This record gives sequence, C-alpha cells and structure tokens, in this order.
Amino acid sequence: MTTTVLHNARLIDGNGGDPIDDAVLVIDGDKIAYAGPASGAPAADDSATKVDLGGNTICPGFFDVHVHLSLPGTKGSPIMAAMVPPSYRYFQLIARLKVTLEAGVTTVRDLMGVDVGVRDAVAHGLIEGPRVLVADKMLSQTGGHADFHIPSGLSGTDLIGGVLVDTVDEARVEARKLCREGVDVIKVASSGGVSSPNDQPDYLGAREELVAAVVEEGHNYGGRPVAAHAIGLPGIESAVNGGVRSIEHGYALTDELRKKMVENGQFLVPTLLETLKPDTATPQAVAKSEKWHKIAQDSVRASVEAGIKICTGTDAGLVPDHGENLGEVGLLVKFGGMTPLQAITAATKNSAELCGLLDTLGTLEDGKIADVVVVKGDPSQDADLVGDNANILLVVKEGKVKSNRGSFAV
Repeated sequence: MTTTVLHNARLIDGNGGDPIDDAVLVIDGDKIAYAGPASGAPAADDSATKVDLGGNTICPGFFDVHVHLSLPGTKGSPIMAAMVPPSYRYFQLIARLKVTLEAGVTTVRDLMGVDVGVRDAVAHGLIEGPRVLVADKMLSQTGGHADFHIPSGLSGTDLIGGVLVDTVDEARVEARKLCREGVDVIKVASSGGVSSPNDQPDYLGAREELVAAVVEEGHNYGGRPVAAHAIGLPGIESAVNGGVRSIEHGYALTDELRKKMVENGQFLVPTLLETLKPDTATPQAVAKSEKWHKIAQDSVRASVEAGIKICTGTDAGLVPDHGENLGEVGLLVKFGGMTPLQAITAATKNSAELCGLLDTLGTLEDGKIADVVVVKGDPSQDADLVGDNANILLVVKEGKVKSNRGSFAV
C-alpha cells in the first residue's frame, strides 16, 4: 500500500470549520489516514511520497448532483442524438466524463440520460471519470416535462430518457422497473419545465399522490431516494408534500414550503449555473428561460436563510458545458449569500449526504475514501477560484492521481 503525504498546504475539510493553514493530509492506498495540522501529523515513513503543495489549498473531492452526461451543452444540439446510433453516443461520454473529473468533480449524479452501464464502466475502470450515480429515466405525465412529442408527430421522449406515466399504478410499475435495473435515484417531474416544448414551469406535473407512490416504491425497493424536477409553485408543493428527498431547481419556493423542507430534512439543488445563459434546447425554452432564470437567482437567498440543506448541481450538458461544474460554488455566494466556506460545504459534505455517501466521502477525515482536490490560492476567501479549471491543480480519486495541472511530484 503506497503512502502519499501532502504538506505545506491549507486544509478545508468540508465540515464547515475554519481552514487549517499549516496542514498535512496523508493518503494510504485509497483511504485518508490523517487530515489536520502539521504539528499533529504522524511521522512519515521513508518510503512515503512527500508532496509540497506550495501553500495551496486541499479540499475534498467536489460533487455535482445534477448533470446530464448524455447532453452536449454548447458543444452541439440535443437533436443530433437522433442522427447517430446509440453506440456513437456512448463514445461521446468519454470526453465529458474526463473533463468533469479534471475540473475537480469526483462524484456526479446523472438525473436522466445514462444507464447503470455507464456507472459500472467507470466503477470498473473501463473509462475514466467521476463516480457516477444514475437515475436513467425521468417519470413524467403526458404533456409534461419529459414529453417531447412535437406537432409533426415525431417524439423525442424515449431519446432523452423520458417515461410517461399518467396514473399512480403506472408510476409504481415504472419505478419498480427502474429499481429492478439498479438505479441509484428515481427522478420524477412534478412541474413543467423550461426545455420541454409542451408545458410551462408553473404547470403541475406529477400530482402529490403520484409522487408519494414513487417515493414509497423507492423506499420499499432498496431505499432509493427520489429527486423531483420542480420549478413552479404547484410542482414544488406536490414534491415537498409527496416526500421526495431533493427538490431540483425549486425556483418558486415560498417561505411556508421552505419551512416544511427544513422540517422534513429535504435538500435543495438550485442549479444556478444554468441560469447564466438562455436554455436553447427548444425554441420555446429561450423565452421561458429569461423569466425563470431571473426568478431562480432572486429566490435562492431566502432558501439559504431558511436553513434548507443546499447542494451543488448544474444541469451540465443542458445549458452549461461539462467541465464548468464548479462555477456553481461561486454563484451560491453571489446569489445565495453564502460564505465561501458554506458554499464549499454545499459542494462536498451536503452533496455527499444527499447522495447517501457521507460515511465515505464529502469530508477529509481519517478512514474516508481519498477523493482530494488541490486548489490554487485560498477558496475560503474567494469561492470563484474553484470555478476556474486552471486553479484545479491536482485531482485525486480513490487515492489515484487523475489530473495534475500543478505538476506536483506525485
């Protein structure tokens, strides 16, 4: 088992406390053996690799809990997916996974578009990328967010990964199919959306009884959590009252619903990065995004102040490009009023907790998996640093170096 000692560094452990200015982090194999002040570090064996980080900052591996690896961002059009075989689209994932990992994101939650095979291919070392949790499909009503039928009679519903369910019984069956497949999370659309052609974000999607049925099936079949696409007020009410684990977007949240989310222990993934550019997935989306992206930016501060557990997700692939993921951290400061340390905690500890991985990831502590990111400078003072990939100097996943822009001797 190889030992690596990272020293002459500042440490942000993800727990939200003050950084440790003169810190050491010891990695034994794929686990963290020590993270703390240099004065308390164990004596390093002569065989250990000692790496001087030049006063830069050690952070836990970051999360993006709302991505779409199947979508191209600004690098192409989603329509092109209909013009190539499925096998071609899988090869497109290679570059997207790689650039995401090199941006310092060591875990992603893909909320529609890739199946468990992609997750397992990364886990088994067939391709490089962040750890992947998958939803595969999104459950939506006819005419709802995943219904991409267009007037010509053509439909992109299957292509994007949508499944249409219009009754509670249909939703139960499809949820069980996803559980049978082995997904990590179930996604349901309880509101309309920006990118979808046939609805508006303030339309009600999956009703409360349907959401609750999906939550029950997920709980009974392996304890799988449910994430709800919920933008407008009716959809958010349905999702919160239906018992989902996370509200994705949540732009039209009210103070009453925020209070309920805190009481229920529900998480919010505000996806601020996608609000910086128009959504061009459909012609209808351009006009919708102008209105709803502004609502998102104005809303998130109240959610932070209410004490909701905030996580970092970006919708990467839909509007933002893959590899831009950590721009979300600085936006939680800009729009949410978080301190830089709070925003970093949202991107590490909170997101790991949402994903059910806090026992092994999300903070830098003895015995946890060695997902480690070295950031140039001090992101506890300037959260925007992590959003610039040039500042992501070293990425370690499970104890192995995946990117080394800092040219450290590792």
